Amino acid sequence: MDTSPLKIGYCLSLSGALASNGKTARLAHQIWQENVNKNGKLLGRPVELVCLDDQTNPNLVADLYQRLLDVEKVDVVVGGYGDNSVAPAMPLIMERKKFFLGLMALAVNAKFHYPQYFVMIPTGPHPNLALTEGFFEIAGQQSPKPETVAILVADAPFSQSPAQGAKENLARQGMRVISEGKYPLSTTDFRPYMEDLKRINPDVIFLCSYINDSIGLVKAMNAVGLSPKFVGGAMIGPQNGAVKAELGALLNGLVNYEYWLPVPSLLNPEIQSLIATYQSRAESAGADPLGYYVAPLAYAQLQVLEQTVRAVGNLDDAALSDYTRKATFETVVGNVTFGEGGGWAQPRVLTVQFQNIQSNNISEFKKSNTQTVLYPSEIASASVIYPYAKAKR
Repeated sequence: MDTSPLKIGYCLSLSGALASNGKTARLAHQIWQENVNKNGKLLGRPVELVCLDDQTNPNLVADLYQRLLDVEKVDVVVGGYGDNSVAPAMPLIMERKKFFLGLMALAVNAKFHYPQYFVMIPTGPHPNLALTEGFFEIAGQQSPKPETVAILVADAPFSQSPAQGAKENLARQGMRVISEGKYPLSTTDFRPYMEDLKRINPDVIFLCSYINDSIGLVKAMNAVGLSPKFVGGAMIGPQNGAVKAELGALLNGLVNYEYWLPVPSLLNPEIQSLIATYQSRAESAGADPLGYYVAPLAYAQLQVLEQTVRAVGNLDDAALSDYTRKATFETVVGNVTFGEGGGWAQPRVLTVQFQNIQSNNISEFKKSNTQTVLYPSEIASASVIYPYAKAKR
């Protein structure tokens, strides 16, 4: 019987712009690894994680996966965090016919249509729509109903799908776009963009941004006194504990997407244990101090791999893919079934609003009333405060 380490290979952004989220995924993976090795290993073999840093540079990813397969000789590969770490690996993964389970990549397989690709992200079969459906539905329910929308997004591949989905969702609500702009990822001064939007005075401002951009956008919006009726949408950043702590009460009123929060309907003993263990180690790992956004899905990603390997009984890529396509998996984020394109069969994106934040202390964001779920209605934890100016006070 083979008792050598079972090597799982992948890359994460452990440095660069997405390092905080990459380190969060890494810590969640390590907690999973410890639990598996403590509870009987996998196929009788101790699990070893071979994780390489892609530096938030998509140009490095393909070579890293080639190294994992040809030099490190890993037994199985999984995808890293986000489009930057997943999409560039796909041509090699397809060439080698590997089973590939990514983490929080949005619409990678819309281009490749690879049948052995799966992804842990609750955006369902139509990710471009699911990410902002709740944002525009909530906006459309207000009185008076907002009519005009300004779109401002980072000039980067990751923003294309959410921006297109936003246009479709706002059109369904009878709203119209009166301004559409992009800013370079290198931008540090967002005041000119906010001053332009203040002159345009749209009812709704839709933003799609990365971690550091989100901080700059929110600070600039407050600095120029911009006060639309509704603002937020598809910002990567406000989910991160370090961003929350830096912005504090400046976040009040912002409406954005989330994938998991510790609201009663989403809690279970297993995820509570994970979050407690994660938070006790996050600071020393340089990871998000809260972990709500990435850690549950990263842990669940390897739970899916574990359950698949145990069920199949070997590491044959085609067999792992066949099983994953048909099974339902029990994870810390609930039962997961995969559907069209390798995404989740059903979307479970949350639309949330920051409310009642008093300070920049990270403990503010462990309270149940500072980040409230507005959508979907069956798990809503509060009502929207509208317009934005009312929530800011």
